[in-house]
Amino acid sequence: MHSELIYLDHHATTPCDPAVIDAMLPYLAGAFGNPSSTTHALGRAAAAAVAEARAEVARAIGAGSREIVFTSGTTEALNLALFGVMAAYPERGRHLVTTTIEHPAVLDTCVALERRGVEVTRVGVGADGVVDPAEVAAAIREDTVCVAVMAANNEIGTVQPLGEIGAVCRARGARLVVDAAQAVGKIPFEVDGCGADLVAFSAHKLYGPKGVGALYVRRRPKTLLEAQIHGGGHERGLRSGTLNVPAIVGFAVACRLARERLADDAARVGALRDRLLAGLRAAVDGVVVNGSLERRLPHNLNVSFAGVEGRRLIEALDGVAVSAGSACASSDLEASHVLRAIGVGDDRVHASLRFGLGRSNTAAQIELVVAKVADAVRRLGR
Repeated sequence: MHSELIYLDHHATTPCDPAVIDAMLPYLAGAFGNPSSTTHALGRAAAAAVAEARAEVARAIGAGSREIVFTSGTTEALNLALFGVMAAYPERGRHLVTTTIEHPAVLDTCVALERRGVEVTRVGVGADGVVDPAEVAAAIREDTVCVAVMAANNEIGTVQPLGEIGAVCRARGARLVVDAAQAVGKIPFEVDGCGADLVAFSAHKLYGPKGVGALYVRRRPKTLLEAQIHGGGHERGLRSGTLNVPAIVGFAVACRLARERLADDAARVGALRDRLLAGLRAAVDGVVVNGSLERRLPHNLNVSFAGVEGRRLIEALDGVAVSAGSACASSDLEASHVLRAIGVGDDRVHASLRFGLGRSNTAAQIELVVAKVADAVRRLGR
């Protein structure tokens, strides 16, 4: 990372932890075997590494090893979950429930499913950015196959009441699909605690490598899934393709470190987030927090600066890496669909910044960011 850059975009991606890089290196060099080629030592060593990694990744969410399917990331995992579960239960129906604040990996997949004849109901959220379980329950029908609700929002950081939603889904016979990319490793998350049947998450959101993720597929009660990638029968036939052993090993180390450090990381980064908000409120008039501050990821702060265009403010913050919203939609000039969904008006929707704090951030950096933001707001005409 550039020594002069203050990185506050940890929702988009995180730097690889040095321990992760060290664990991956042997599998990029001498231990290069294909885990499917178990007729020789190199292949068996790779297979053993994958098995050990699978157990560690499963442990991060309270799952069993045989419930983990490795993918290229959360987006692929969610596509497999949504397309796969809708195809696996044709007798149940062709209806899916989701929310208006999901990541494009879910929303765009739902649009693709609609083109194939699936009916999608999108449940709104309150001004706090939290989904009401009662509204989810009201949207579930006899022909509802699954409900897709994210664990925590990638823009405003709001944490959803998955335990209540999971109970509703179980009682009504619908499968619960959870995008947990922003939650795993940041807040306590266990599949049994939220009643999820399918959970997607990835390594690069928790200080692991890019290009590897996982889909949890519940075994008891069994969740059926139809494969979307064919050719070789890898991952018990659910996701064919030669496994990325170095990345999978790195994913496991990142999961272990996140699990071991979760409480300490959350407390330290949460305190820095609160310091950032207090500093901004003291230095700049008209700072408004978007979404609930209480039900929020500890490293997230999404705020609007009245009268200042967010993209111009980002450009003015020399040496600070922040964003205006989802990294996957950062090139899209349209207003954030999440901010629209919680009722943010035009005067604020284009004047918002997302600060994503992480392990490397310090109190001194936060003080410098507050000063830089205050100066930039003044220079932009406040």
